[in-house]
Amino acid sequence: MPADETLSLDAVSVLLIWTAIAIYALAFIAYALDLARRSAAAVDAQGVAEYATKPELVGAGTRLGSGAPARPAGSAPTGSVTAPPRKPRQMWARVGTALTVLAFLFHLGATITRGIAAERVPWSNMYEFSMTGTLLIVAVYLLVLIRYDLRFLGTFITGLIVILLAGVLLGGLYTEVVPLMDPLKSVWLVIHVFVASLGTAFFALAFALSVVQLMQARRERRAVEAAQVVADGTVETSARSPRFLRTLPTADALESLAYRFAIVGFIFWTFTLIAGSIWAQDAWGRYWGFDTKEVWTFVIWVLYAGYIHARATRGWRGTRSAWLAIIGFAAVMFNFTIVNMFFKGLHAYSGLS
Repeated sequence: MPADETLSLDAVSVLLIWTAIAIYALAFIAYALDLARRSAAAVDAQGVAEYATKPELVGAGTRLGSGAPARPAGSAPTGSVTAPPRKPRQMWARVGTALTVLAFLFHLGATITRGIAAERVPWSNMYEFSMTGTLLIVAVYLLVLIRYDLRFLGTFITGLIVILLAGVLLGGLYTEVVPLMDPLKSVWLVIHVFVASLGTAFFALAFALSVVQLMQARRERRAVEAAQVVADGTVETSARSPRFLRTLPTADALESLAYRFAIVGFIFWTFTLIAGSIWAQDAWGRYWGFDTKEVWTFVIWVLYAGYIHARATRGWRGTRSAWLAIIGFAAVMFNFTIVNMFFKGLHAYSGLS
């Protein structure tokens, strides 16, 4: 392929990725508006519930203070109907999902044009791995939406993608198309790195769910404490927490879903560790050499193995297991950023000078 054509395709790829970032940012705003709408709906539902449980209001008839005789306690209201809590309209969630799909298509186009320009798979350096890894995070998120309504995670997912992609481009991590180094000229480049990116995508979803689980568990705990205060006859205290959490699944349900995603990611990461050892044998004549990248890949595997084992025991469910999932994903991001940029070794393929 001529050099000018390669540069042209690479320039198109950069333009497409910036367009995708802009649309992801719009999707982030739409999802944020959805959370705000959920908060308003939760307040409305709480107001209706409080009205329905106060006898002096329920027995007042159609107009408060109208002088109409009060009904006996426990009788059904006449001429008035207590409205059921309104189900939150999810227009902004649908808009956010549609924008995420559109951004994904531009993102996919940027990744494909980069691969065509390089005449190889587009994940041989840090810039390309960022592009492909974030693409798979969005792809897994959109596929999961077919079965589970996780649009309440849309703000986190799109925000994470904008931060990662914009950070790579603005942080000077962009790399020109260059020929592959000899150790990378292997079929394992296709398999090993792709599976690692896929495992990271599932870990990202488990991480997001674990963060929301901690928030939900805190809200539920404060609600129980507030109810106990009321039952004891003391002054009622309000449990302050993001109101949209009242419209989300329980902490136990979020934990169960995060656990499932972590298991899938762990399976892919186990394959990544095995495939990397086989590739190391082919490239350097040994399966394991305590290279920094190899060590951190194993550390991540141990963290998630510990999370899965701890979650399977009764004593480590709830908040502690959620923190393990969060620490595991923090190790993944440390491995991708700090290890790639600042630690030298045989895996120094970040593309940075």
